[in-house]
Amino acid sequence: MGKIAYKTYLNDRLKQVDFHGTPTFPLYIQITHERKSIFFKSYYFQLLSKRKYLIVVPGIVSRGPSLEFVKSREEVIIKYCIEQLGDAFSLDIFKASYDGMSTDLCDMLEGGFFEYLFNFFWDEGNPYMRDAIQNAVSTVNPYDLLHDFKRMFKADFYNKLIENSFFYAPPYLPLYGFKDGPQKGDPIIFSVMDWQDDSVKKKFKTYVEKTYPFAKADEIVKAVDTWAQKYLSSFSGK
Repeated sequence: MGKIAYKTYLNDRLKQVDFHGTPTFPLYIQITHERKSIFFKSYYFQLLSKRKYLIVVPGIVSRGPSLEFVKSREEVIIKYCIEQLGDAFSLDIFKASYDGMSTDLCDMLEGGFFEYLFNFFWDEGNPYMRDAIQNAVSTVNPYDLLHDFKRMFKADFYNKLIENSFFYAPPYLPLYGFKDGPQKGDPIIFSVMDWQDDSVKKKFKTYVEKTYPFAKADEIVKAVDTWAQKYLSSFSGK
């Protein structure tokens, strides 16, 4: 396989960008193998720069992910990809593996879940609620919206919203809920790499069975498998 070296660094050749109120140079990654190197922007720096990851309590606190967390997350992904590739390692194959494995399923699936919410409120005769949600897409995640909806709406309406999502939306809700509970993280990330662990899949299935007894847990697991493989295939060229 040969010696492989890697590092994360702030790319001071570029303009500074805002990272939750702090100007900083973009975080980049360098991978070196057999005297050749590739350089690319950190996926998690891009992901966690999004406004939805900034926790704001008016008049009290404003807190976003730290650069240290971003760097630590990158190290986990980089080491995992290197170990998985073994003697098959090459810079091109590594980059494809990194792009697929680092993908956050919650972030990728939330767009489809928002679409479900838009259609649900439209069909239920609430077009202005649909528009309000659409305008908030860049600043909130749908799971947090559901917490407010549970307090705001009558039980029958809320339960219909949740149950219908298992038929008309991607499996965003159980994935995010699983990470918000048994697999709690801050911030909440559920990467394709995380999903490769069979013990995580078993815990996830148990969570779905207990939390959403009306759902078919086996089918939900298969649906997540399909989405995860989709991202792996898209980067491997298959």
